[in-house]
Amino acid sequence: MKKFALTGHPLGHSMSPLIHEKLFALSGMTDCTYELVDIAPEKLPESRELICSFAGMNVTIPHKQNVIAHMDTLADSAKRYDSVNCIHNDGGKLVGYNTDCDGFLRSVKDMPLGGDVTVLGCGGVGRMIAIETALHGGKLTLAVIPQDRENAAKLSDEIQAKCPGASVEIADISTLDKKSDLLINATPVGMYPKTEACAVSDKVIEQSSSVFDVIYNPTETLLLKKAKALGIPAAGGAAMLVYQAVKAHEIWYGGSFAENDIADIIRAVEQAVDDMNK
Repeated sequence: MKKFALTGHPLGHSMSPLIHEKLFALSGMTDCTYELVDIAPEKLPESRELICSFAGMNVTIPHKQNVIAHMDTLADSAKRYDSVNCIHNDGGKLVGYNTDCDGFLRSVKDMPLGGDVTVLGCGGVGRMIAIETALHGGKLTLAVIPQDRENAAKLSDEIQAKCPGASVEIADISTLDKKSDLLINATPVGMYPKTEACAVSDKVIEQSSSVFDVIYNPTETLLLKKAKALGIPAAGGAAMLVYQAVKAHEIWYGGSFAENDIADIIRAVEQAVDDMNK
C-alpha cells in the first residue's frame, strides 16, 4: 500500500482527497491511499520521519517555505519560488517541487499570457502568476491596494532579476483604467462567503479580452459572472487546483491523463463546491 497525503495547518475541508482519489482511480492505482495530515507549525521541524512515511505529499499553507528544510533537493520550480507544494519520496530522498505554476499555466493555456496582462494582487499566488507572465513575455501590470505597493515594488525587482528587461508597471487597483488582453484576479476578493465583492470596476472588466480568477469557491465569482455576461472568455480556479494535482501524479509515478478525464474531475470539483455552499 502506497500512502500519499496533504499536509498543512489547519486543515479544514479540502478538495484534495476528491481530486487525488479520482486521479489514482484513472491510473488504476488501487493500492494507493490519500489522507489529510495536519502538522502544527511548531511540530514541522521534527516531522521528517513522518513525511518520509509517505510516497508523496502535497503541501499547503503555512508549510510551503519551512518544509524546504526537510528536502534533500529542489526542482527548478521550487527554487524559482522558494516554495514547495509537492514532495516526492524517491527511495527515502525527499524532492521538493512547485506544481502551482504548472496548474496555472495549464489553466490559461488558451489565454493570451504573452500579451498585455493585468494581475490583481501580488501575494503568494499573485507573485507566482506575475513571474510566470514575465517569463512568458507578457507585458505586466501589477494592480494592488496602496498598502501593498511596497511589496509590488519588491516583486518588480525580483521579476527584473529573474527576467531582465521584463515590462512591469505598478498601478492602484482602485483607480485602474486600462485595456488588458488578460485580466487575472489573484486576490481573495469575491471568495466565499463574501461573494458579492469584485476586485475591479465594471469598466476594467469591459476593457479585458479574457479573464481568469484563481478563486474556486464560489465556482463562479462576481468577476467571472460579469465577464461572461459581456461575452468575455473567463475561467475560474477549479482547473488550476486540478491541474496542479495532475502534475503531482506525473511526478510521483509518471501518471498520464486524457484531457476529457481531467475536465470531468474539474466539473466534479465545481459540483462539490456548489453542493458544499448550499
